[in-house]
Amino acid sequence: MTDLQHDIPYAVELIGAGQTYANGTQALQPVDLAIQAGQFVSLLGPSGCGKSTLLKMASGLLKPSQGHLLRWGLPAALPGQRSSSPHALSYVFQDATLMPWADVWHNVRLPLDLAGVSRPTADEQVKRVLTLVGLEGFARHKPHQLSGGMQMRASIARSLVTQPDLLLMDEPFGALDDITRQKLDSDLLRLWQHQPSLTVVFVTHSIAEAVFLSQRVVVMAPRPGRIQADISIDAPYPRDDDFRTSPQFNDWVRQLQHAMQTS
Repeated sequence: MTDLQHDIPYAVELIGAGQTYANGTQALQPVDLAIQAGQFVSLLGPSGCGKSTLLKMASGLLKPSQGHLLRWGLPAALPGQRSSSPHALSYVFQDATLMPWADVWHNVRLPLDLAGVSRPTADEQVKRVLTLVGLEGFARHKPHQLSGGMQMRASIARSLVTQPDLLLMDEPFGALDDITRQKLDSDLLRLWQHQPSLTVVFVTHSIAEAVFLSQRVVVMAPRPGRIQADISIDAPYPRDDDFRTSPQFNDWVRQLQHAMQTS
């Protein structure tokens, strides 16, 4: 790493950050994790290993019971606090969480409406992100008129409409079939590559998905949740179906399998 890179604050930095609930359950041992701005990092592990807990702490939705959270070198705003940071973040949940009574256009525009953005500016932003995710022809459709994959595209569009610097994604494609999931993985990489400053932290329990998407895979182990390994996926982008069947890909899959089995 160059001295210049050292001078750039991490997009997310967890320092001795852990989570123990009031009943004494330790959901996550204290962890140290630093994610550079612009990186694509996946959190990989089985259910109950603390992936979602770590993501919620990184977002500020959940205050660490010990340790510290920094974003871009500054203490992050926590629940109930107003952020003064110029850097925006968005959070994509496991379910699309769309308003069933509203069409795609109004679902996507919601964050801008809540922020008081002017209607012309908001509409221009909505139009841009719907085109990015391939839903420009479905703006007036209600969620029930969309497939599961299209609903998740709408959720991603809503997360991008505020032009975030940090995108946190909690197993967004886990409920989809493999074909749809692989298509959305490819689309997500395309979106990320078109926004060089965008940092993505992606939770998954799929080894293949983690290898395909990520520059780094943080392997987590359960009982209590902890970081088991931090593995670099040093493959160039763009990545396509040929990469999925390459010897390199299979080598990284085996490496991650081994890391998970030894946890």
